[in-house]
Amino acid sequence: MPVSHNFKKIANTIKIYSVVQILLVLLLGYMGVVFQAKLQAIGRGSNFMNAVLISFVLQLLFFYPIRRFALAEANRDLAASASDISAEELNKLTKKARFADVVKAFIVVFYIIFMYRMPNEPVILSIVFFSFILTILSYFQCYNFAAKKLMKEWLAR
Repeated sequence: MPVSHNFKKIANTIKIYSVVQILLVLLLGYMGVVFQAKLQAIGRGSNFMNAVLISFVLQLLFFYPIRRFALAEANRDLAASASDISAEELNKLTKKARFADVVKAFIVVFYIIFMYRMPNEPVILSIVFFSFILTILSYFQCYNFAAKKLMKEWLAR
């Protein structure tokens, strides 16, 4: 007998992540203008592109772990949406979800503390800020992509 899934919660999560991505892109653009103006005001406007490139390289390094983490989360959420899941399996999935939430919270706290403890150097602050926003954007995009792909696979079964 085929297993049915209720994808409503996952579809809502995808919608929420999409809206948050739009807001983060707007924030990224705004802060890019702010950092660029700050660097130009102190006579180091050419350092802005260096900060952007360094942030991009850091994001390339972080992409694979972020993608794997998001895929694992999407798999877990889809498994939890099954109609025939036992209470024991649901408990295991809930524990995994709590652990993933703790990991995400630690990453956010790490970046916030890292930015707070940084010297007031606009180039370094811009690299850390851009990396932070790009990390969050990458997670949301990877999760949305993986969840949509997995939902299509489950529906095709």
